[in-house]
Amino acid sequence: MLLPKKTKFRKYQRGRRRGYAKGQTTVQAGDYGLKALEAGWVTSRQIEAARIAMTRKIRRGGKVWINVFPDKPVTQKPAETRMGSGKGAPEHWVAVVKPGRVMFELSGVPEPLAREAIRLAAMKLPVKAKFVRREEDPFEGQ
Repeated sequence: MLLPKKTKFRKYQRGRRRGYAKGQTTVQAGDYGLKALEAGWVTSRQIEAARIAMTRKIRRGGKVWINVFPDKPVTQKPAETRMGSGKGAPEHWVAVVKPGRVMFELSGVPEPLAREAIRLAAMKLPVKAKFVRREEDPFEGQ
């Protein structure tokens, strides 16, 4: 599972999920991508499940990029614990995903196979997402 080596604080507040993604809104490294259409938290296990689904589908061909990293700890209190007595212990890690964020990228495979692999990956994630193609840069090669 993905998790940071070190964080500034052990526990973080939950925060808001308003607004759109600030960066990584276009396909940059690969040819195809999986773009989030809504905000949500994606756990490290869900990221790993999506990665495995994609790599199994494309077999040995192609390359996969993961553009989200779970750097937010989510705490949970033990079961059957009374209210109060502070915040719970960190249980798992999540990546905050906002609409417009390209979460995964893929290259080196034909489009129908890429479409299917990305569809399988999207099924593993808790946010609605769509398949996107790389836009050709008009200034590239000048």
